[in-house]
Amino acid sequence: MARIATREKLFTAAIELIAESGLAATTVDQIAERAGVAKGTVYYNFDSKAALFAALLEYGVDRLAAALREAASGRPPLEALEAVVTAELVFIGEHESFARLLIAETWRAGGDWQHAARLIRERAIGVVADVLREAVTTGDLRSDLDTDTAASAVFGMVLTVALDWRALQPGRSLDDVRATLLALLRGRLTT
Repeated sequence: MARIATREKLFTAAIELIAESGLAATTVDQIAERAGVAKGTVYYNFDSKAALFAALLEYGVDRLAAALREAASGRPPLEALEAVVTAELVFIGEHESFARLLIAETWRAGGDWQHAARLIRERAIGVVADVLREAVTTGDLRSDLDTDTAASAVFGMVLTVALDWRALQPGRSLDDVRATLLALLRGRLTT
C-alpha cells in the first residue's frame, strides 16, 4: 500500500510538472521535490525518467478508461454513449494537467507516439468503440458504421472540446458544454 501511495504522489507531481514545463525540461529532482520524497525514491520506483513517463501515461489512460467503462456500465447503448461523453468531460475537467500532458507529450518529436496512440486507442477509445458496436448490434445505429473510426472521432471531439472549455472558456458550465456535444452526436445542429 505504501508503494502505491508513493507512486501516486510521484505521478501527481510528474503530471503537474510536465504539464507546466514539458517532459524534457522536467527533472527527476523536481519530481522528487514536488512529491515530497527523496530522489532515490523516484529511481526505486522507476528505472528512469522515461520509465516514469511510460508508467504515468499508462496510469492516466487506465484511469480514464475505467471512468468511461463505469459510466457506460449497465446502460442501454445510446444512453451509455452519452454517459461516456459526460465521463470524459468530467475526467478532463478534474485531470486537466493529465489531458494537456496526453496531448503535448504523446505527439512530441522523439517520443514513442505510436505506443502512446495504441494505448489510448486500445484502452480509452476502445470503451467508446464497444459502446458503438453494441448500439449497432441493437439497431440503434446503422449497421455499416465504422465503429473504430467513429469511436476515435467521438473521443477526439470530446477531448478537444474539453481542453478548449478548460483553457479558453472556463466560465462555461459543464452542462452547457455537454449539451453542445450531445447535440452534435445526435445530429441536431439545425434549428
